[in-house]
Amino acid sequence: MESVSSEKPPAAAVTPIQQLKGVGPKLAQRLEKLAIHSVEDLLFHLPLRYEDRTRITPIGALRPASEAVIQGSVELTEIKFGRRRMLLSRISDGTGFLTLRFFHFNARQQELLRRGNTVRCFGEARRGSGGLEMIHPEFARLDEDLSREVEEALTPVYPATDGVHQLTLRNLTDQALLWLQQDRLSLQDDLSPLQVGNESLPDLKQALLYLHRPPPDASLAVLREGQHIMQQRLIFEELLAHVLSLRQLRARARQHRAVALKTGGKLTRQFVDGLGFELTGAQQRVAAVIEQDLQKPLPMQRLVQGDVGSGKTVVAALAALQAVEAGYQAAIMAPTEILAEQHYLNFSHWLAPLGIRVSLLSGRQKTAVRKQAMQDLEDGTTRVAVGTHALFQDDIRFNRLALVVIDEQHRFGVHQRMALWGKGRQGDQYPHQLIMTATPIPRTLSMAVYADLDCSIIDELPPGRKPVETVVIPDSRRAEVVERVARACQQGKQVYWVCTLIEESDALQCQAAEDTARLLAEALPEINVGLVHGRMKSGDKQNVMQDFKAGNIELLVATTVIEVGVDVPNASLMIMENAERLGLSQLHQLRGRVGRGSEASVCVLMYQGKLSQQARERLAAMRDSNDGFVIARKDLELRGPGEVLGTKQTGQLQLRIADLQRDQHLMPEVLACADRLLLQDRPLADKLIQRWVGEATRYGHV
Repeated sequence: MESVSSEKPPAAAVTPIQQLKGVGPKLAQRLEKLAIHSVEDLLFHLPLRYEDRTRITPIGALRPASEAVIQGSVELTEIKFGRRRMLLSRISDGTGFLTLRFFHFNARQQELLRRGNTVRCFGEARRGSGGLEMIHPEFARLDEDLSREVEEALTPVYPATDGVHQLTLRNLTDQALLWLQQDRLSLQDDLSPLQVGNESLPDLKQALLYLHRPPPDASLAVLREGQHIMQQRLIFEELLAHVLSLRQLRARARQHRAVALKTGGKLTRQFVDGLGFELTGAQQRVAAVIEQDLQKPLPMQRLVQGDVGSGKTVVAALAALQAVEAGYQAAIMAPTEILAEQHYLNFSHWLAPLGIRVSLLSGRQKTAVRKQAMQDLEDGTTRVAVGTHALFQDDIRFNRLALVVIDEQHRFGVHQRMALWGKGRQGDQYPHQLIMTATPIPRTLSMAVYADLDCSIIDELPPGRKPVETVVIPDSRRAEVVERVARACQQGKQVYWVCTLIEESDALQCQAAEDTARLLAEALPEINVGLVHGRMKSGDKQNVMQDFKAGNIELLVATTVIEVGVDVPNASLMIMENAERLGLSQLHQLRGRVGRGSEASVCVLMYQGKLSQQARERLAAMRDSNDGFVIARKDLELRGPGEVLGTKQTGQLQLRIADLQRDQHLMPEVLACADRLLLQDRPLADKLIQRWVGEATRYGHV
C-alpha cells in the first residue's frame, strides 16, 4: 500500500500572485511570509474568524463586549492631555451616544471626525468612565453618500503579517474569488463524495466561495465552532493531506537503508543484571520491539510515549547497548543542559562498569573539554554521546553513528532533529531513530501527528510508586507552607521549592529563585538550602544536584530547569510558586520529580491573586489526577495541540482550518480515505499534499 515513486510529482499549474491587480514585487515578497505564492495559495489562506458588519445597530441597543456597526453624527471631537495624549469623539444617533477613543491618530482622522460629520464605525463596545466607548474602531465618513450599503457578507479576518493588512487581503481575495467563479484558475475538485465517504459534503469551489464571504444569515456561532458543512469539507481535505504526507514520508524512509544491529545480547544481559531492580512488563515489551526494529536493515522510526517516571531512559539505554555491541555509536539528544547532564550521569553510571565510554557535549563546556569530547567521538573512543543541540553542530563528527535517541522530541525544532539524523548518514545508510516523549498523546491524535512513526507506549509505572497527593492553596497561606517544609525536613525528608515567572527572561527567573532561596534560608536557619537555576555554570549545577541527591541539601530552590530528568527518591514534598502560570504538561512534569521513593509524597500548588477560569481548570485537573494521559487530554482541550506538541514553533503541522482536538471525530474516515487514495489514486494524493502541506513535506525526513 505504501510503495512510493522516488520521482517528484509534476507540480500543478498555478497562477502567480503578481497577476492580481495591486501586487507588485514588494507586496509579493510580504505575501511569501504567509506562504502565499500563487492565487491558488491565496484561496487556501482561510479566515481565522468573522465579523458581522451586515447590519447597523442602534447605539441605544449596544451591549458591552459586543462587536457592531454603528452610525451617527459627531457631536464633539477633542484632544485630551493626560498621562498620554488621546483623541476623543462623541457620536450620537438619537437612541444614545458613544465615545470613540484613539491613542494613535493623525490630522486626517481629526478632520473626518469634525463636529457635524456623519460616520459609520465598527468596533467592540466597552464600558468607559463616561458610558460605552469603542477604542480604535474602523470608521468612515458618510457625508457624500448617507445611503451607502452595509457589507453584503460577513467580514473575514485573515492571518496577517507586517505590511499585509486586512483590507489588502480582502481586496486580493475579492479578485481571486471572481477568478474562481469565472473558472480562470487551475483549481480542480478531484475528491468525490464517494472518496470522502459523505455524499452530502459540498464541492471545493462552493466551500471556498462560502467561507471567504459567508452570507449575512450565516451563523457566527456555528462558524466559530468549525461545525459548518462548508468548513467540514475543507477540514476533511486538510486532515487527509497531512495524513497522506506523513504516510508518504514513512514510505520514503522505508526506501532508505540502515545497519542491521544484530548482537548476542551479552551487554544487555550484563546491564539488566546490574540494575538492581526488575524491569516492568511494559518496559520489557517495548524494549523487545525496539530490539527487533534495530535488527532490520531499515531505519527504525519509533516513538515511545511514557508517563513521567515510567522508565523510558532505561529502554533508551538498552537500545544504545545494542548499537555499541554491534560496533557502532549511539547519540542521545536532550532539550536542556540540565537534562543532558542528568542523562550523562545516568548513562555513565550504568555503562562505565561495562567498559563503555560515555561523553557529554553541551554549549557551555570549556574549549579544552569540548575539543577532547569531539576528538573521542570522531576516533570512536566514545561509544555513547549525550548532549543538547551541540551534538549536531557542523564541527561535530561521529565515527560510526547508528542510533539517534531524541528525548522530549516536541521541544526541538524540525531542522535540529534533521541535522542530527543527517550526522549518521554513511553513503546510502541512515541511523535508526528512537523518539521519546513524556507528553502522552491520545490515540486519535497520534494517528494524525505521528502517522510516519511506529508508536509504543510504556503504560506501567514501577512497582511501589505511590500517587502524589496534590493540594492547591493561595499564596496568602505561605507561612503555613514554610512551616510544612520545616516539618518535612525535620522528619528526614527532602523538599523542592520551584520558582516560576510569567516572563521569558532567564535573568528574572534566576533572580526570583535567588531571592526565594535567601528568604527561605533566613526563615529556616536550621535547614540546608540549595539553589539551582539555568544561568549557573554546568559544574556548579552538577555539584548542587549531587549534594541534593546525597542528602546534604534538604531544601532545593530551583527554576523549572528541574522539569525533567532529576531523580531523588527521598524528595517527597514539592512547592510550586505561581503554579497558575504554567501549562498542565509542565506542571505534571515538575510534579514527577517527587513520588519516586516509597514515601507518600505531596505537591503544593501555590497561586497568586484571582484565578482565571482556565487556570482554575488546570489546577483542578492536577489535583484530581496523576494519570499523564488524563492530564494530556485536558491540556489539549485547554491549550490546543499546536502548543502541547510544540508544533507552533517547529513548522510542523501548521493547520489552516482543521483543529486536531475539535475535529478528531473525522479521523477514522480520513484514515480510511488515505488508504483508498494510496492504493487507487497516487496522483490525487500528491496533489492534495501539495495544496495543503507544500514545502513542509521536506521536514518529514526527521
